Amino acid sequence: MILVTGGAGFIGSNFVLQWLAAHAEPVVNLDKLTYAGNLRNLDSLRGDARHVFVRGDIDDAELVAQLLRAHRPRAVLNFAAESHVDRSILGPAEFVRTNIHGAFNLLEAVRAYWSGLAGEAKRGFRFLQISTDEVYGSLAAGDAPFRETTAYAPNSPYAASKAAADHMVRAYYHTYGLPTLTTNCSNNYGPFQFPEKLIPLVILNALAGKAIPVYGDGLNVRDWLYVDDHCSGIRKVLEAGQPGAVYNIGGNSEKNNLEVVQTLCAVLDELRPAATRYASLISYVKDRPGHDRRYAIDAGKIRRELGWQAAESFAGGIRRTVGWYLAHAEWTRSVTSGAYQKWVSANYQERGAA
Repeated sequence: MILVTGGAGFIGSNFVLQWLAAHAEPVVNLDKLTYAGNLRNLDSLRGDARHVFVRGDIDDAELVAQLLRAHRPRAVLNFAAESHVDRSILGPAEFVRTNIHGAFNLLEAVRAYWSGLAGEAKRGFRFLQISTDEVYGSLAAGDAPFRETTAYAPNSPYAASKAAADHMVRAYYHTYGLPTLTTNCSNNYGPFQFPEKLIPLVILNALAGKAIPVYGDGLNVRDWLYVDDHCSGIRKVLEAGQPGAVYNIGGNSEKNNLEVVQTLCAVLDELRPAATRYASLISYVKDRPGHDRRYAIDAGKIRRELGWQAAESFAGGIRRTVGWYLAHAEWTRSVTSGAYQKWVSANYQERGAA
């Protein structure tokens, strides 16, 4: 049995689905079901006794302790987080509560549980923190990619809150001996991603004939990682990672935002042609505050030590992603509620042109 937190969100739900497709080992899935957590992501697991869903908050220490006592997992994987930079700019308090205080309460409950284990159960237990490359800050065009030894330099409330949680995880390993693992991933994309993020936002706006917003000059660079590859990397770290270690998981696909948007428009032109080319909808908007210029991941450590590397190309992953959104219009309608439209208005329309 493993315990997954945030397992109804984008990356968490993809992980749970991949895990149960590959393993007989059950999953207890704890998720608060905030705006980005969606049980519809897990519809295919209805009636599957290997998936036990519990609605709750990692900041609820008593609930977490109860779940640990009742299910006695051999590992805890923390996907639960507020995860959008723009939302952290508009309202940082929730990021502090979930990403810092929630992670602390989760660590405390796990430490108490682990301390009560004995023998092989204690030696084999793992706590895995899923984090982000954004904790490392921003790179210049000629800088080497982020390595696990790169100093943290977060530039947004979101990144700072994740950095704080990562430091707590490290401290619990060095102070208490809790067998922790941390993964720092590059930008994920794929099925079930909430449409506040760039790739699904572009797809949905384009299909609706709405303006496709691009921040600033559109030349901010990210390393793009297909979510299935990320999940397989996490599984490999859980299986063979060394306690106390950090592993960067990247897609080796550096692209600037404008290139990503233009690629999406070209794929949509092919798969769902409209009267005019979708690229005509591109609209430049004022850049967000503290927008990091470039992220890039050096995934050499996980390749050398654990034999993992991304399998999906950017071109292949984008086609799969566009195809998924085209085939799942009902899912999209279910998550693009009035609250979502209000957020889009606050973040993009009121930002103004670049």
